[in-house]
Amino acid sequence: MSKKRASSRLTHLSQYLALRGVASFMQCFPPDQNLHTAGTIGSLYGRLGAKRRRRAEHNLRLSFPDWPEARVHAVAEESLQHMFRLFMVDALVVHRIITPASWPRYIKLGGSIRPIIDRLIRGEPMILVTGHCGNWELLGHFFALIGYPVVALARPLDNPYINDWLLRIREARGTTVVTKWGATPILQETIERGGRVGFIADQNAGDQGLFVPFFGRLASSYKSIGLLAMRYDVPIVAGHARRINGRLTYQIDCTDCIEPSDWADQPDPLFYITARFNRAMETMIRAAPEQYLWLHRRWKSRPKHERKGEPIPEKLVEKLRVLPWMTEPELDRIVEHTNHPPPAPE
Repeated sequence: MSKKRASSRLTHLSQYLALRGVASFMQCFPPDQNLHTAGTIGSLYGRLGAKRRRRAEHNLRLSFPDWPEARVHAVAEESLQHMFRLFMVDALVVHRIITPASWPRYIKLGGSIRPIIDRLIRGEPMILVTGHCGNWELLGHFFALIGYPVVALARPLDNPYINDWLLRIREARGTTVVTKWGATPILQETIERGGRVGFIADQNAGDQGLFVPFFGRLASSYKSIGLLAMRYDVPIVAGHARRINGRLTYQIDCTDCIEPSDWADQPDPLFYITARFNRAMETMIRAAPEQYLWLHRRWKSRPKHERKGEPIPEKLVEKLRVLPWMTEPELDRIVEHTNHPPPAPE
């Protein structure tokens, strides 16, 4: 074994043991106290990690241009607090305390979730999408608890020890987690047998992704979600689990259900589907912007015309214009941002 590989292994092992130690220590305290502690650490992280805090504030300013600076700063800090609560508390205790018997104490079902429940009862396949808002891990956990497990796509963590540990936690109640590599046959087989597949759909898809509107800017999205829906003629359901009152209680809602009939007559079905589920994620984020991970680099990749310093192609403008929900002011905002890209945060 090379020295570099041995050093990397030692680093990963020390990180894993430290995290397990923190997790064990926090189990000595009630969850509400741990949530408060994690929130405090999140605030401290925002002060020490100035670069990441500035990125979150930058994304908030562009996404909510009418917000005053005081609200931008406040929501950025709340977002960091939420992130630490998720990773330090929710990820470690939800699988233990939210069980088939106890879930009604912790989870409230919004009236909009009816389309999901109806399809589950009928045994129909569907694609579930959510974003990095609220507790995205809880969705798969909940559906498995009520007898309808989900096959979820996830990127493996760099640390193999932490990845394997968290994978065991995720799958403890029946959720199946597959990585991006080699996932396609598993997802296709799941749909073919009437199952459910889940995606965290707001990740940056790189320069070759499909660029669609997201908070007034073009954002790179994976084509695979729409292509899978089109191939098997299955609906895409967008939902999220929003934390209530800062505690380990949540409300699950459905923000949109995209039926095959919705894209059947669209001039560019893939563009329509991808733009629409991004719009659904924007809706869920607007319901609780402090519960979104604003520091992650959603808009990192840029479309080809921006990279070449060229104006937005008229063909793309027309694709945007024919989206049923698009307004002229929103279109003008997207064109302005892509023709004159805002500077990155310092």
